[in-house]
Amino acid sequence: MYKKMGITFLTVCTLFLLIAFVPGKNKKRKVAKKATPVKVIKKVIPPESVDNPYYIIVDKSDYELKVYDEDGWFATYPVVFGGKDLGDKMKEGDRKTPNGSFKVTLKKIHPKWGPELLLNYPNDVSYQRFNERKQKGLIPKNARIGDGIAIHATRPEEEWTIDNFYNWTDGCVSVKYTEMKDLFSYIPVGTPVTIQP
Repeated sequence: MYKKMGITFLTVCTLFLLIAFVPGKNKKRKVAKKATPVKVIKKVIPPESVDNPYYIIVDKSDYELKVYDEDGWFATYPVVFGGKDLGDKMKEGDRKTPNGSFKVTLKKIHPKWGPELLLNYPNDVSYQRFNERKQKGLIPKNARIGDGIAIHATRPEEEWTIDNFYNWTDGCVSVKYTEMKDLFSYIPVGTPVTIQP
C-alpha cells in the first residue's frame, strides 16, 4: 500500500512540476547581431496608442536604431545613413538623413532592397525648417525639400556596409537585409520614429 501511495504521490509531484514550469509566453527582448548595450536616453517619446506599443529612436551619432515598447528598450539594430555628413537634411539631393519626429506611413517591399518602412518626410515641421533656411539664405531659393525618406534594408549581398559604417543611401536609414526582415515583421504603420543627431 505504501508503495502504491508513493507512486501516486510521485506522479502528482511530477505533474505539478511539469505544469508549474512549462514555458509560457515570456517576453524576450530581440537584440540584433552585434547590438551594443542600451544607453540611458534622457527623453523618450511614449507610444501613441495601446494598439501599437512600439516607437523607434534612430541615433545618428551611434549608428543605431532602437525600438522601444511599453516596457522600455526592446531591440537595437546597427544602421547607416546617406553621406558622410550626419547633419540635418537641408534640401533634395544632399544625401543627408533628416532629424525630427516622423511616423511610418507605408510598409512595402522594394524591388532592390526588400523590406521598407516609408516615413512621412517632409512633414509640417520639415517644411517650416526648410522655409526658414531659405529665408536665411542657407539654401538656394530654387531648392526643393525632397521626399521618399524610409527605413529600409541593404541589398542582400551588401550587409557589409553596416559593419563598416559605410553611408551609402540618399538620406534613408539602412538596416542589414536579414535584420530588416525582423524589424519589418512587427513594426506597424503609424509607429512614431525620432531621428536624432
